[in-house]
Amino acid sequence: MSEEKLKQLEKEVKKRKRIASEWSSQLHDLVEERLPAAYGELPGIAQSTYDACKAWEEANEAWQSAQAQQRTERER
Repeated sequence: MSEEKLKQLEKEVKKRKRIASEWSSQLHDLVEERLPAAYGELPGIAQSTYDACKAWEEANEAWQSAQAQQRTERER
């Protein structure tokens, strides 16, 4: 795997982590500031937070796998 491809994967991980953090922040704000009155917003924000975290996890796994593959190729 090329160094450029690894950098792209790392950039994607960072982007997805930022998005997950933003959703996490919204969920935190909802819990801290607007519940119980805004309880109807909870399912949507929780699902979006979950989806964003799952997307980060998938990107992170792909990046880590690519790093391991590159290490293996170097050792050959």
